[in-house]
Amino acid sequence: MSTIDTIKKQIEENTILLYMKGSPNAPQCGFSMRASQALMSCGQRFAYVDVLSNPDIRQELPKYAQWPTFPQLWVKGELVGGCDIITEMHENGELKTLIDEASADASAPE
Repeated sequence: MSTIDTIKKQIEENTILLYMKGSPNAPQCGFSMRASQALMSCGQRFAYVDVLSNPDIRQELPKYAQWPTFPQLWVKGELVGGCDIITEMHENGELKTLIDEASADASAPE
């Protein structure tokens, strides 16, 4: 499986996915820390990929996403944005709404 196929599969299989440096409980940069804290404060489960321990994803995702930096938040297959966008959405309440709706959709029976 190619790295791009792996990325596509991760995005498809995880309703809320954060590509970050480190883990939510042990972020390895300030931007990843702020993004993961904002997400955790929404109170919903989310998946994450540590790009530091996945160098192929770290190299290929910016090209695939057309977004050069990390962290990257993906919700329901769509790129939401990076740290600044996540932080701004958290501050104005949009992030919790987005995350709550995505979680509800993911847990709804098909």
